[in-house]
Amino acid sequence: MAFFYSTYRTILFVMNTSIKKLAVYTSGGDAPGMNAAIRSVVRSSIEQNIEVIGIFRGYLGMVDGDMTSLQTSSVANILQRGGTILKSGRSKEFLRPEVRKIAFEHLQKAAIDALVCIGGDGSLRGAIAMHREFGIPVVGVPGTIDNDIAGTDFTVGFDTAVNTALEAIDRIRDTAASHNRLFIVEVMGRDSGFIATWVGLAGGAEEVFIPENPTSVDQAIQRIQRGMARGKTSSILIAAEGQKPGRAYDLAENIRKKAGFEAKVCILGHIQRGGHPTAADRVLASQLGSAAIRVLLQGQKDVMVGVQNQKVVYEPLENCLNQKKLVHQNLLSLIDTLSK
Repeated sequence: MAFFYSTYRTILFVMNTSIKKLAVYTSGGDAPGMNAAIRSVVRSSIEQNIEVIGIFRGYLGMVDGDMTSLQTSSVANILQRGGTILKSGRSKEFLRPEVRKIAFEHLQKAAIDALVCIGGDGSLRGAIAMHREFGIPVVGVPGTIDNDIAGTDFTVGFDTAVNTALEAIDRIRDTAASHNRLFIVEVMGRDSGFIATWVGLAGGAEEVFIPENPTSVDQAIQRIQRGMARGKTSSILIAAEGQKPGRAYDLAENIRKKAGFEAKVCILGHIQRGGHPTAADRVLASQLGSAAIRVLLQGQKDVMVGVQNQKVVYEPLENCLNQKKLVHQNLLSLIDTLSK
C-alpha cells in the first residue's frame, strides 16, 4: 500500500500518540546512507515530540544496554558521512531467546516504546523476533549494499556501492586496454547479484557471474573468443562474491586451464561499503527514516518501509523477508546483447 508525502500533515492529527520514546539502531554490515537515515529518524521524531535513544553497535549494544539520548544537534553534519555514527555489529548470541530477553529488559528500563531498525536481512529478522516475543512495535529501514530485501526497489547503500565499484572498474578497463588483458573483478553481494549486474551493465562487462543466474566458464570463454575474433584485445568479467569471497581466483584458474587465457583478478572488497553516500542514497535514507516515524504514529507495529515505483510504501516485515528478491532478467539479457 503506497502513501504520498502530501497527505502526511492531514494524517498526523489523528495518529497514535502512545509512542513517547523510541530507539534507533544500525545493525549488520554498514551501508553508505545509514547516517542520513539516523538523522531523518531523529529529527522527524523530535518534530512529533518523541524522545529518541540511539543504541550503539546494533543488537550487541541492545544486550549491553549501550545507549544514549539523541538530540537534533547529535545528528548535525552527518548526512554526507559514510558508515554509521551509532556503530554496527553482528551478534550470534542474539539468536538465543534468553539473550533477547536481556535486551528487552534494557529497553524496558529505558522506557522505550518502539524500535527503528536500520539494516539488512538478519537485522530485520532480529526486529521481528523482538516484536513477536515482547510486543514492542518495530519498523525496519532496509539498509544494505546488497539490495537483496524484497518489498523495496532499492535499499539504502546500494547506489553508492554500485558507483564505487563502477569507478574502480572504469580505471581497471584503462589498464586492461593498455595491456591487452583479461580482468575478473569481484564485487560484494553475498548470495545476491544486484551489484554485479548493475556494474556489469554500466561498466560494459563481457560477462557477469551471479548466484541467481549461474554462467558456466565455457560460456564466458566463448564470449571472450567471439570478442577476440572481431579484434577485441581486452575483456572484463564481473563476479559476485557469493558465499565464498575470492571465487574470482577459481574462475581465473578454470579459464586458464580450459582456454589458456591468463586473467588478472581484482577483488574490490569492503571499499564498496565505505565513502560518502550518493545523492540517491541520501534522499532514499531521508525518505525512509521519516516514513518509519509516520507509520509508527499510524499504529503500525511490524512493518518495513521501502520504495516501489518511486513511491514510499510499507509492508509487513515477514512478507519482505520471506520473499526472494531476484535480479531482473531483462538486465542480464541486455548485458548479453550489448557485449556481443
